[in-house]
Amino acid sequence: MRYVFLGLTLGLGAGISPGPLLALVITTTLARGFRAGARVALSPLVTDSIIITISLLFVHAIPTRLAALLGVAGGLYVMWLGIDALKTRIEQDASLIATTSDPLTRGTLLNLLSPHPWLFWIVVGGPILLAAWNSSPVSAIGFLVAFFALLVGTKVVIAAIVAQGRERLSPRNILVAQRIAGLLLIVAGIALTYEFGQQLLG
Repeated sequence: MRYVFLGLTLGLGAGISPGPLLALVITTTLARGFRAGARVALSPLVTDSIIITISLLFVHAIPTRLAALLGVAGGLYVMWLGIDALKTRIEQDASLIATTSDPLTRGTLLNLLSPHPWLFWIVVGGPILLAAWNSSPVSAIGFLVAFFALLVGTKVVIAAIVAQGRERLSPRNILVAQRIAGLLLIVAGIALTYEFGQQLLG
């Protein structure tokens, strides 16, 4: 269950934390409606299979101690993301809107070119997924399902809220949700640092 919990926590944090993809979901929804915003939100389902495969090949090829060191670095990175989420606000940048391109294609390109998914799966998701697989294949599947359910689901919900009217997406509600996500990321980062730190020192 701990891998499912990690997946839910990391997925929620990644889904609601400020970043290029979330900004694109919001601005695309404002410009073109819920269906377009939801298509952008689905882009990780397309891109992350490629990113995960390459990242796992990289992580699997390195020594166990180095993989544990990457896991510690990943935990620290997740904590940093949480702290950053506590300090920053979601920017609704109208320059990200591209009404002439397919939303899913644009979200896919954005995700592939962004360093954040690559960094996440190399230093955070990859080591967790390998550890979960070594525990049991069911744990690995549970982690992936939980992660993507919250990652994509949160962004789809945000697109639905934005589509229903900007007045419902008040700055206070955004701030509260963002703070909760930031705290969850910090907790997950501490847990990851502790887990892989034990492997590094063991």
